[in-house]
Amino acid sequence: MRHCPRKPRKTLFPVAVAVALGLCLFLGYLPARAADDEAPKGPAVTVLKAAKSCFSDIVEASGTIIAREETSVRPERPGLKVTEVLAEAGETITAGQVLARLALPEGGTIQVTAPVAGVISASTAQIGAPASARGEALFSIVARSEYDLVGLVATADIKKLAVNQPATVRIAGAGDIDGKVRKIGPTVEPNIQQGMVYIGISTQRRLLLNSSARALIKTGQSCNVAVPLTAVQYSPAGTVVQIIRRNRVETKRVETGLMSGGNIEIRDGVNEGDIVVARAGALLREGDPVRPVMASAETK
Repeated sequence: MRHCPRKPRKTLFPVAVAVALGLCLFLGYLPARAADDEAPKGPAVTVLKAAKSCFSDIVEASGTIIAREETSVRPERPGLKVTEVLAEAGETITAGQVLARLALPEGGTIQVTAPVAGVISASTAQIGAPASARGEALFSIVARSEYDLVGLVATADIKKLAVNQPATVRIAGAGDIDGKVRKIGPTVEPNIQQGMVYIGISTQRRLLLNSSARALIKTGQSCNVAVPLTAVQYSPAGTVVQIIRRNRVETKRVETGLMSGGNIEIRDGVNEGDIVVARAGALLREGDPVRPVMASAETK
């Protein structure tokens, strides 16, 4: 019997492996491609979350320091001479404290005492100098250590002022001192369109009369969303802030309010929690893809 040679059986294993490998690669490619589509693209942009903050409405007044009430000290009779000086300018004294002793023409001495407590703002008392009821005051006292900053305020801000509003008075060389609005002038200087305000100060520090000072008067408070000043752009089209949604830039027109410490109040246009571009600029346009990077606490 004749036997025909058997043909070798072709195996399908390499083909199956290739098909399976291709299928796996294809199936693995789809989620990777989708992930790539969702991954942030574009330039890295520093962002932060808009948060609520309270802003103080501040009115500024600039002027000079004066004594609210200044008391002059002289002897009651003429023909006296200073024999002893017991207090100097700048000292804080009490009512009834002996300030100097004077010699009487007929012999003996009398004492000059402080009629009120306060700070001695000036003194001319010198040993051997004459003293009389009509002469120059031996001592001038800022009664009860009470001063006023007499300042000028822009006409537009006068309507915001009210008696007893708190103020911070800044005096060169003396630092910050607390004060309150004591009186508001009834008229406006026509040439400069500014009104007068009196800020009351009570302090044991020695203040130099007629020195320049500035008052920051707190007239109110407003609490709203706050963003850095650098996040706001001003253009002919309006005031805008750029926010990030789905890794793309959106431009929002906003209504701004008060400013404080490098931040600005946003009264409308941005919500609490919105992701805001920390430094808005012309390089970012509506719809641009970006890679948002949250600002650290140090850079806010």
